[in-house]
Parts: sequence; structure tokens; C-alpha cells
Amino acid sequence: MDIPDYDKALYYTLWGQWDDLLVLMVRTQDDMLSKKIQNFLHAYHYSLDEQRIVQSHENLLYYIDHAMKYTPAAVMEV
Repeated sequence: MDIPDYDKALYYTLWGQWDDLLVLMVRTQDDMLSKKIQNFLHAYHYSLDEQRIVQSHENLLYYIDHAMKYTPAAVMEV
């Protein structure tokens, strides 16, 4: 069974598996998801501003939620 990238991204983000999230960032075909992951990981590792880290985390979760709503059911069942 192939798990869509959005499910993986949500799981890795919620459970703090940053290494797996980085691998997903490189392998996904969704450029927007890749960019959101990149922004979050960069803020998490290099930013001293906690508000920027929280904002990038929320942006990533919002995009994942949005993308999962519009993913065709056939893709989710495969």
C-alpha cells in the first residue's frame, strides 16, 4: 500500500520525526509541500524567533490539511 505524501508529512510533523520529514521533502513531487517543509525545518533549526517557528509549523499543517481535502479519493485508496 502506497501512503500519500500528505499523510506521511502530517505524521512526521505531528510526531517530530524531522529526519523522515527531510527525506520526504526531497522525494515528494509536490513542490509546494516541499517548500513548506523546507521553510519549517529551516526555521526550526536556525531561527531564534519562536514566533517564526510556530508560524512556519502552522503554515505547513494548514497546507497539508488543505491538500488532503482536494486529493482525489482514488489516490487515497491506492
